[in-house]
Amino acid sequence: MGRILGFIYGMAVYLVMFLAFLYLFGFLANFYVPKMIDSGDGAGFATALAINLGLIVLFGVPHSLMARQGFKRWWTKWVPQAIERSTYVLVATATMIFLFWAWQPMTETVWQVDDGVARSVIWSLYVIGIIVLFASTFVINHFDLFGLRQITLNLLNKPYTNLGFKVTFFYKFVRHPLYIGWLLIFWATPDMSVGHLLFAVGMSAYIFIAIRYEERDLVEYRGGPEKSDRCDRWKLVLI
Repeated sequence: MGRILGFIYGMAVYLVMFLAFLYLFGFLANFYVPKMIDSGDGAGFATALAINLGLIVLFGVPHSLMARQGFKRWWTKWVPQAIERSTYVLVATATMIFLFWAWQPMTETVWQVDDGVARSVIWSLYVIGIIVLFASTFVINHFDLFGLRQITLNLLNKPYTNLGFKVTFFYKFVRHPLYIGWLLIFWATPDMSVGHLLFAVGMSAYIFIAIRYEERDLVEYRGGPEKSDRCDRWKLVLI
Protein backbone atom coordinates (compact mmCIF):
# COMPACT_ATOMS: atom_id res chain seq x y z
CA MET A 1 0.00 0.00 0.00
CA GLY A 2 2.84 2.37 0.83
CA ARG A 3 4.37 1.93 -2.61
CA ILE A 4 1.03 2.70 -4.28
CA LEU A 5 0.53 5.84 -2.19
CA GLY A 6 4.08 6.92 -2.98
CA PHE A 7 3.41 6.48 -6.69
CA ILE A 8 0.15 8.47 -6.53
CA TYR A 9 1.89 11.20 -4.52
CA GLY A 10 4.75 11.46 -7.01
CA MET A 11 2.43 11.56 -10.02
CA ALA A 12 0.27 14.25 -8.40
CA VAL A 13 3.36 16.35 -7.62
CA TYR A 14 4.55 15.99 -11.21
CA LEU A 15 1.18 17.12 -12.58
CA VAL A 16 1.11 20.19 -10.33
CA MET A 17 4.71 20.99 -11.28
CA PHE A 18 3.96 20.68 -15.00
CA LEU A 19 0.96 23.00 -14.73
CA ALA A 20 3.03 25.49 -12.72
CA PHE A 21 5.66 25.49 -15.47
CA LEU A 22 3.00 26.24 -18.07
CA TYR A 23 1.67 29.02 -15.86
CA LEU A 24 5.16 30.47 -15.51
CA PHE A 25 5.50 30.81 -19.27
CA GLY A 26 2.23 32.75 -19.42
CA PHE A 27 3.14 34.73 -16.30
CA LEU A 28 6.35 36.06 -17.83
CA ALA A 29 4.84 36.63 -21.28
CA ASN A 30 1.76 38.44 -19.86
CA PHE A 31 -0.28 35.94 -21.79
CA TYR A 32 -3.56 34.17 -20.93
CA VAL A 33 -3.12 33.54 -17.20
CA PRO A 34 -5.12 35.14 -14.36
CA LYS A 35 -2.09 36.74 -12.67
CA MET A 36 0.75 38.01 -14.87
CA ILE A 37 4.04 39.64 -13.97
CA ASP A 38 2.75 43.09 -14.95
CA SER A 39 -0.92 42.72 -13.97
CA GLY A 40 -2.79 43.85 -10.89
CA ASP A 41 -2.49 46.75 -8.49
CA GLY A 42 0.98 46.96 -7.02
CA ALA A 43 2.23 48.50 -3.80
CA GLY A 44 4.57 51.47 -3.73
CA PHE A 45 7.94 51.04 -5.43
CA ALA A 46 9.96 50.39 -2.26
CA THR A 47 7.40 47.96 -0.88
CA ALA A 48 7.07 46.12 -4.20
CA LEU A 49 10.85 45.91 -4.52
CA ALA A 50 11.23 44.44 -1.02
CA ILE A 51 8.41 41.92 -1.49
CA ASN A 52 9.60 40.77 -4.90
CA LEU A 53 13.21 40.38 -3.78
CA GLY A 54 11.98 38.37 -0.82
CA LEU A 55 9.98 36.11 -3.13
CA ILE A 56 13.03 35.46 -5.30
CA VAL A 57 15.09 34.58 -2.22
CA LEU A 58 12.26 32.41 -0.87
CA PHE A 59 12.34 30.42 -4.09
CA GLY A 60 16.11 30.30 -4.52
CA VAL A 61 17.37 29.41 -1.05
CA PRO A 62 15.36 26.22 -0.36
CA HIS A 63 15.56 25.24 -4.03
CA SER A 64 19.35 25.29 -3.91
CA LEU A 65 19.78 24.08 -0.32
CA MET A 66 17.61 21.01 -0.83
CA ALA A 67 19.64 20.04 -3.91
CA ARG A 68 22.86 19.73 -1.93
CA GLN A 69 24.07 16.20 -1.19
CA GLY A 70 24.57 16.93 2.50
CA PHE A 71 20.97 18.07 2.90
CA LYS A 72 19.71 15.03 1.00
CA ARG A 73 21.62 12.71 3.32
CA TRP A 74 20.13 14.50 6.33
CA TRP A 75 16.48 14.71 5.36
CA THR A 76 16.21 11.22 3.88
CA LYS A 77 16.45 10.04 7.48
CA TRP A 78 12.77 11.07 7.64
CA VAL A 79 11.64 11.33 4.01
CA PRO A 80 11.62 7.97 2.19
CA GLN A 81 14.22 7.80 -0.54
CA ALA A 82 11.63 6.87 -3.15
CA ILE A 83 9.72 10.15 -2.73
CA GLU A 84 12.65 12.41 -1.83
CA ARG A 85 12.89 13.83 -5.32
CA SER A 86 9.14 14.29 -5.61
CA THR A 87 9.10 16.14 -2.30
CA TYR A 88 11.89 18.42 -3.50
CA VAL A 89 9.85 19.13 -6.64
CA LEU A 90 6.79 19.83 -4.47
CA VAL A 91 8.62 22.40 -2.33
CA ALA A 92 10.08 24.13 -5.41
CA THR A 93 6.67 24.18 -7.08
CA ALA A 94 4.92 25.51 -3.97
CA THR A 95 7.36 28.41 -3.66
CA MET A 96 6.93 29.16 -7.36
CA ILE A 97 3.14 29.23 -7.04
CA PHE A 98 3.42 31.50 -4.01
CA LEU A 99 5.65 33.81 -6.06
CA PHE A 100 2.95 34.03 -8.74
CA TRP A 101 0.32 34.88 -6.16
CA ALA A 102 2.32 37.41 -4.16
CA TRP A 103 4.30 39.11 -6.93
CA GLN A 104 3.91 42.89 -6.97
CA PRO A 105 3.72 44.47 -10.44
CA MET A 106 6.27 47.17 -11.22
CA THR A 107 5.04 48.30 -14.60
CA GLU A 108 7.38 51.17 -15.48
CA THR A 109 8.83 50.49 -18.95
CA VAL A 110 12.51 49.61 -19.32
CA TRP A 111 12.28 48.86 -23.03
CA GLN A 112 9.52 48.35 -25.55
CA VAL A 113 10.05 47.01 -29.06
CA ASP A 114 7.35 48.17 -31.46
CA ASP A 115 8.65 46.81 -34.78
CA GLY A 116 6.59 43.79 -35.77
CA VAL A 117 9.48 41.76 -37.16
CA ALA A 118 11.68 42.45 -34.14
CA ARG A 119 8.86 41.46 -31.78
CA SER A 120 8.42 38.19 -33.67
CA VAL A 121 12.15 37.47 -33.40
CA ILE A 122 12.14 38.13 -29.65
CA TRP A 123 9.09 35.94 -29.07
CA SER A 124 10.75 33.24 -31.18
CA LEU A 125 13.73 33.34 -28.81
CA TYR A 126 11.30 32.96 -25.90
CA VAL A 127 9.79 29.85 -27.48
CA ILE A 128 13.26 28.50 -28.28
CA GLY A 129 14.13 28.92 -24.62
CA ILE A 130 11.13 26.79 -23.62
CA ILE A 131 12.09 24.12 -26.17
CA VAL A 132 15.74 24.07 -25.04
CA LEU A 133 14.65 23.87 -21.41
CA PHE A 134 12.40 20.86 -21.87
CA ALA A 135 14.74 19.13 -24.33
CA SER A 136 17.59 19.46 -21.81
CA THR A 137 15.54 17.74 -19.11
CA PHE A 138 15.08 14.74 -21.40
CA VAL A 139 18.80 14.65 -22.21
CA ILE A 140 19.51 14.51 -18.47
CA ASN A 141 16.61 12.07 -17.95
CA HIS A 142 13.34 13.91 -17.47
CA PHE A 143 11.74 11.11 -15.46
CA ASP A 144 14.58 10.83 -12.96
CA LEU A 145 14.92 14.61 -12.67
CA PHE A 146 11.30 15.02 -11.58
CA GLY A 147 11.05 11.91 -9.44
CA LEU A 148 8.95 9.71 -11.75
CA ARG A 149 11.63 7.07 -12.21
CA GLN A 150 12.12 6.80 -8.45
CA ILE A 151 8.44 6.27 -7.65
CA THR A 152 8.02 3.80 -10.54
CA LEU A 153 10.95 1.66 -9.42
CA ASN A 154 9.60 1.75 -5.88
CA LEU A 155 6.14 0.69 -7.09
CA LEU A 156 7.72 -2.25 -8.92
CA ASN A 157 9.75 -3.06 -5.78
CA LYS A 158 13.01 -2.56 -7.67
CA PRO A 159 16.07 -0.83 -6.18
CA TYR A 160 16.96 2.63 -7.39
CA THR A 161 20.19 2.86 -9.38
CA ASN A 162 22.05 6.07 -10.12
CA LEU A 163 22.23 7.07 -13.74
CA GLY A 164 25.60 6.67 -15.39
CA PHE A 165 27.73 9.69 -16.24
CA LYS A 166 27.26 10.80 -19.84
CA VAL A 167 27.88 13.77 -22.08
CA THR A 168 25.37 13.72 -24.93
CA PHE A 169 23.49 15.98 -27.32
CA PHE A 170 23.45 19.61 -26.07
CA TYR A 171 26.06 18.85 -23.44
CA LYS A 172 28.69 18.02 -26.05
CA PHE A 173 28.66 21.65 -27.16
CA VAL A 174 27.19 23.78 -24.36
CA ARG A 175 28.17 23.73 -20.74
CA HIS A 176 24.71 24.36 -19.29
CA PRO A 177 21.98 24.18 -21.97
CA LEU A 178 19.22 23.91 -19.40
CA TYR A 179 20.32 27.21 -17.89
CA ILE A 180 20.51 28.80 -21.32
CA GLY A 181 16.89 27.83 -21.82
CA TRP A 182 15.97 29.51 -18.54
CA LEU A 183 17.92 32.66 -19.38
CA LEU A 184 16.17 32.98 -22.74
CA ILE A 185 12.82 32.59 -20.99
CA PHE A 186 13.69 35.23 -18.39
CA TRP A 187 15.10 37.84 -20.78
CA ALA A 188 13.42 37.38 -24.18
CA THR A 189 10.56 39.86 -24.10
CA PRO A 190 9.78 42.83 -26.35
CA ASP A 191 8.11 44.63 -23.42
CA MET A 192 10.43 44.76 -20.42
CA SER A 193 8.99 46.30 -17.28
CA VAL A 194 10.89 47.12 -14.10
CA GLY A 195 9.25 44.15 -12.39
CA HIS A 196 10.14 41.75 -15.19
CA LEU A 197 13.71 43.10 -15.17
CA LEU A 198 13.92 42.52 -11.42
CA PHE A 199 12.69 38.96 -11.88
CA ALA A 200 15.15 38.32 -14.72
CA VAL A 201 18.12 39.76 -12.82
CA GLY A 202 17.25 37.98 -9.58
CA MET A 203 16.69 34.58 -11.16
CA SER A 204 19.77 34.93 -13.37
CA ALA A 205 21.87 35.74 -10.32
CA TYR A 206 20.47 32.67 -8.59
CA ILE A 207 21.40 30.52 -11.59
CA PHE A 208 25.01 31.74 -11.68
CA ILE A 209 25.38 31.20 -7.93
CA ALA A 210 23.82 27.74 -8.16
CA ILE A 211 26.18 26.71 -10.96
CA ARG A 212 29.20 27.00 -8.65
CA TYR A 213 27.66 24.76 -6.00
CA GLU A 214 26.32 22.22 -8.48
CA GLU A 215 29.63 21.86 -10.31
CA ARG A 216 31.45 21.46 -7.00
CA ASP A 217 28.96 18.77 -5.93
CA LEU A 218 29.35 17.00 -9.25
CA VAL A 219 33.14 16.92 -9.04
CA GLU A 220 32.88 15.42 -5.54
CA TYR A 221 30.17 13.00 -6.67
CA ARG A 222 32.24 11.77 -9.61
CA GLY A 223 35.30 11.13 -7.52
CA GLY A 224 37.73 14.00 -7.42
CA PRO A 225 39.28 16.95 -9.21
CA GLU A 226 41.03 14.82 -11.82
CA LYS A 227 37.62 14.40 -13.46
CA SER A 228 36.65 18.06 -13.30
CA ASP A 229 37.26 18.70 -17.02
CA ARG A 230 34.56 16.22 -17.92
CA CYS A 231 32.34 17.25 -15.05
CA ASP A 232 32.42 20.87 -16.20
CA ARG A 233 30.28 19.81 -19.15
CA TRP A 234 27.55 18.22 -17.09
CA LYS A 235 25.23 19.24 -14.31
CA LEU A 236 23.24 17.69 -11.48
CA VAL A 237 19.92 19.32 -10.84
CA LEU A 238 17.84 22.43 -11.53
CA ILE A 239 14.08 22.83 -11.98
